[in-house]
Amino acid sequence: MQKKVYPDTANPHQKTVKRVENICVYCGSGPGADPAYTEAARTLGRTLAETGIGLVYGGGGIGLMGEVAEATLSHGGRVTGIIPKFLTVREKMKLSANELIVTENMHERKQLMFDRSDAFVALPGGVGTLEELVEQLTWSQLGQHQKPIIIANINGFWTPFLKLLTHMEEQAFIRPGLSLDFIVVDRADEIVDVAVSAATKAKEGASEESVLAKF
Repeated sequence: MQKKVYPDTANPHQKTVKRVENICVYCGSGPGADPAYTEAARTLGRTLAETGIGLVYGGGGIGLMGEVAEATLSHGGRVTGIIPKFLTVREKMKLSANELIVTENMHERKQLMFDRSDAFVALPGGVGTLEELVEQLTWSQLGQHQKPIIIANINGFWTPFLKLLTHMEEQAFIRPGLSLDFIVVDRADEIVDVAVSAATKAKEGASEESVLAKF
């Protein structure tokens, strides 16, 4: 049901890869109780900037959302924030983002985040983060995309959720042929390398299928 992928240590930053332009990060609008969550968000933002990969996120300036965006920007990276207009004040829309898109509703926001991204990362967060993660897992399960989904299990935050998925599988609600495809990492400094590796393999596989389909 789940798999672990580790980065290519021979090329730890994958700087020459052009197949991955943006990574979407789902995370909390609060900082959470463990300082490790904030540190993970900052590490992820810095790593995105260092590897030249853009951040696509929910557009807020508070909590882990604000931390990952600010870290990306402060290290010279590019940030696309996508936020519904009813949250612009509540989540302190980050005006310093390189691109800021204000949508009419949550559905438009989520579709744009999907369209703009080559992979998805779930940092710790609340029910909104959970909902976004589960939606991408569902779309993947139903064959609507092959973009990698990375669960950043910082200090075991997502372990109860992973146990729930195992329980669903044991109870035959996640059945053969409808398995979930995601990657679990425990350290924030692994996320980008893992996402790039998986996204590149997925795109290469899709290209091969397209060529075969022509014959």
